[in-house]
Amino acid sequence: MGHVLEKRGIRHVLVDSAGTNGYHTGEEPDERSISVAARHGLDISGQRCRQLIAGDFSRFDLILGMDRYNMRMIAGRQPANASAHIGLFTEIAEGRAVEIPDPYYGGTGDFEKVYRMVLAASIALADQFWPVKDVATRGQASSTM
Repeated sequence: MGHVLEKRGIRHVLVDSAGTNGYHTGEEPDERSISVAARHGLDISGQRCRQLIAGDFSRFDLILGMDRYNMRMIAGRQPANASAHIGLFTEIAEGRAVEIPDPYYGGTGDFEKVYRMVLAASIALADQFWPVKDVATRGQASSTM
């Protein structure tokens, strides 16, 4: 998502990623994620995993889950006075409730599939807020996200 916005010159939006469980807190992304991202011209090796916290619900306007399990976990952590809107990523972005699967127990092909799903949803979400007329700036080139 961040890369799609950056390509559009949108730099005032804070994009972050957090897990609903703390299994990998502080760790770098899975090597297969790093590899797939690199094939698309992205370096995510400096990212570190973190867990979703209560403060995120006031820090961010929108918190998106990848699947229904994560949505239940997010909703369960949402403070009563939270200002953030929560939703399923593809439903908010594309208007269709399709779960983005966790590729962790699969192979590199599964990570590539998830990359493409996230890219498509990121472009669709960006189009809602910052539409562009020039397809070349939409982030759809095969080497970008």
